[in-house]
Amino acid sequence: MSRVNLAIIGGGLVGASLALALQAGAKARGWKIVLIEPFAPGDSFQPSYDARSSALSFGARQIYQRLGLWQAISRRAEPIKQIHVSDRGRFSTARLSAMEEGVPALGYVVENAWLGQCLWQGLDKDVISWRCPAEVTRLEPLEGGYRLTLNDETTLECDLAVLADGGRSGLREQLGIGVKNRPYNQSALIANITPSEAHNGMAFERFTDDGPMALLPLPENRCALIWTRQGMDAQRLADLDDRSFLSELQGVFGYRLGTLKQVGARHLYPLSLVEAEEQVRSHLVVLGNAAHSLHPIAGQGFNLSLRDAQALADALLASEQLPGDFAVLQAYRERQRLDQSLTVGFSDQVTRLFGSKLPLLSVGRNLGLLGLDLLPPAKRWFARQAMGLGTRPDA
Repeated sequence: MSRVNLAIIGGGLVGASLALALQAGAKARGWKIVLIEPFAPGDSFQPSYDARSSALSFGARQIYQRLGLWQAISRRAEPIKQIHVSDRGRFSTARLSAMEEGVPALGYVVENAWLGQCLWQGLDKDVISWRCPAEVTRLEPLEGGYRLTLNDETTLECDLAVLADGGRSGLREQLGIGVKNRPYNQSALIANITPSEAHNGMAFERFTDDGPMALLPLPENRCALIWTRQGMDAQRLADLDDRSFLSELQGVFGYRLGTLKQVGARHLYPLSLVEAEEQVRSHLVVLGNAAHSLHPIAGQGFNLSLRDAQALADALLASEQLPGDFAVLQAYRERQRLDQSLTVGFSDQVTRLFGSKLPLLSVGRNLGLLGLDLLPPAKRWFARQAMGLGTRPDA
């Protein structure tokens, strides 16, 4: 039996980011932190055409700069200089520009493998220890903390347990934490695409009657495609040969980037808006996709989780209590409540509005896009949401 101050269950992007945000303060306080992760990180970054990617908001860049990690991440971060928003078959479009917002980029697209490598290499081994590959099979509340049982039958006690083990968290269910689940009745088809023309840092959000799509700029003039369709139709697209798939995608997206030349491996993910009904208990925090899992089209999910992780670290390090004090965790939850509510609402409403086939809503969103491009205050608000700055009046 051993004891640590914090056990972060899930060493992915959110869990590792929390560890990084905590480690300097934890070292000064003599805290011990363990990351428990079933999949061992690679020893080195291996570039891949088919690498999954994440869209980091400008606000995420600011967080990683604060943690001293942005210089490393930026080596393979493709800046989003403009966002082009359109509604297929209708006249209005909107453009957001980094230059107009006075920032170097509205956001950045980074391969998950590279981001993970940068995070793991930034961890201080004197403060952060790994149990990897390992899984927590049981989580039991104790007076003053939790007892974790791992899949090798070893046990570990902690002052604070952080569940960052993903949207299908079995431990969340084991603890009786309910979820609100609102299915979109869609699946996201994820793939990398190479166009014939340079993307020049342009991201495209395209809404159609069959579901929204996004093409985000990647290094080597690739684009990350997120294409949401109804379940059976998404499976049909995934099963097409490359030539037929590119032809159908071209017909929906158009020729803004010339001819679409190459497509990589395609992956399907069923989509729901999932929110945990509890995010904090005494000595327990639910974080990342285990707390809230959003539709990917607005690119807000990981950025919100990163802001949560930074806010949690700030709350823990500002307190004189050991990690796990319920009042401290409640204060963290209250601090993030507005950010979460606005971000989840923004993502959900954009998805539902632009996914509707109702004629009145179609006219309304068309006028909304036109107004967005013509009204500076509305455009500024939308841009701040996209940049992850929507609840920060100081930014």
